[in-house]
Amino acid sequence: MPRGVADRLELPWPKEGQAAIAVEKVGAVGVAGAPARQSVPIASLTKVMTAYVILKDHPLKDGDDGPVIKVDERAAAEAHSLSESTAPVRQGQMLSQRKLLELMLLPSGNNVARLLARWDSGSQRKFTAKMNAAAARLGMAHTTYTGASGFESTTRSTAADQLTLAREAMKDPTLRATVALRSTKLPGHAEPVRNTNKLLERPGVIGLKTGSSTPAGGNLMWAAEIPDGKKHRVVYGVVLSQRVGTSPAEGNQAALAGSGRLLDALQERLPAALAANGDNEDGDRDGHNTGNGHKNEGGR
Repeated sequence: MPRGVADRLELPWPKEGQAAIAVEKVGAVGVAGAPARQSVPIASLTKVMTAYVILKDHPLKDGDDGPVIKVDERAAAEAHSLSESTAPVRQGQMLSQRKLLELMLLPSGNNVARLLARWDSGSQRKFTAKMNAAAARLGMAHTTYTGASGFESTTRSTAADQLTLAREAMKDPTLRATVALRSTKLPGHAEPVRNTNKLLERPGVIGLKTGSSTPAGGNLMWAAEIPDGKKHRVVYGVVLSQRVGTSPAEGNQAALAGSGRLLDALQERLPAALAANGDNEDGDRDGHNTGNGHKNEGGR
């Protein structure tokens, strides 16, 4: 860890849960909170790995919507669930892979996550094995996935592991473009389907994903561009386990507030910290350009 940069930032870390931050071309600049190797439920942050695996198996080029996928009876029935976040799809509806990724990541549709898992692997169980294999390849040693949606509280990880995933996932242009969207349109649905990530309302924020449930508390994985001289530097953050045991809405609000405080501090202090440290770029290199109701278990 580049201590020079980290020491100069003096970040307002959340007083509960876990958090981790990394800076493009510098690397991790801080991990705070509970023991770094203590895994916790992550709710719908799970869907970032689901999208990552889907796009590894079925990559999309710029402007390509991918194959058309039929909404099955199960995904349509689950759209009416009152206990988890869903997307309003209908049985027999034909939707592109890109549109289904949007419906999974923006409104955090658990039913769509499971639909994509079945489409890719035939069953959620087989797809989950792919998720765990991908986590192992990325070195996420303290992460276990037990489903594609994050509904199961047995899916657990750490802030540091999720930070690794955030940095890797944002290398995919399709995933990167999707998590930056404020909303998407669904054929046959009058109102736009909106992104649950309210951090996108802040200048410079380009993603990533919310995740909240009663056992997981509020969780947020985010990425933002921070001006650094004449260029922009991408910063990645993960905040986990905010207000565990309360409502998903309360946990989500706490994760957003804690992430916002970290982002404010980074925007104010990072350029000076990098300059004082000689703009150290000897760490990792991310290898991509910058771009732009109460629910119980399922959360968002």
